[in-house]
Amino acid sequence: MPRTLTTPIQKRLSDVDVFRHVNNVSQQMYFDVGKVEYYDRVLGAEVLEGRLRIVTAATSTSYVSQARFSDALHVTTVCEKVGGKSIVLLQRLWAGERLCSESRSVMVAFDFEAQQSVAVPDAWRERLLGDGGFRSVAEAGLDGEGPWVGVPTERSLGR
Repeated sequence: MPRTLTTPIQKRLSDVDVFRHVNNVSQQMYFDVGKVEYYDRVLGAEVLEGRLRIVTAATSTSYVSQARFSDALHVTTVCEKVGGKSIVLLQRLWAGERLCSESRSVMVAFDFEAQQSVAVPDAWRERLLGDGGFRSVAEAGLDGEGPWVGVPTERSLGR
């Protein structure tokens, strides 16, 4: 079973409207925060910096319930599918145990020198679909104690 990573979200005042609802555009940025941590922890920073990178081809988001400024928010990210040249990530924004929005992103393996899509490397495929643990915070070069501890995941919520 692919690994699900949970990323806590720090909101900014600019993320909300006068009714203290989190703007839909801000929710997309929260999904990006989750993707970056997911790549760092699962695939390694090279997928954002190396010759072979991962780029966004398409996204689709459904808004299920309101996210408010007072809510403690977190994003869950999991690889839903690995195809020949693409990866589908499923992300959900949660306010505690309440689902606020859900996003699917089609990501493509891309060779920046050749400027073309390429087959998903076997090493990426194994890390994305494997059931092993995430790289440690130190290995991933991230600060903090790890946002994945003590935050509900799809599995712990029975979903």
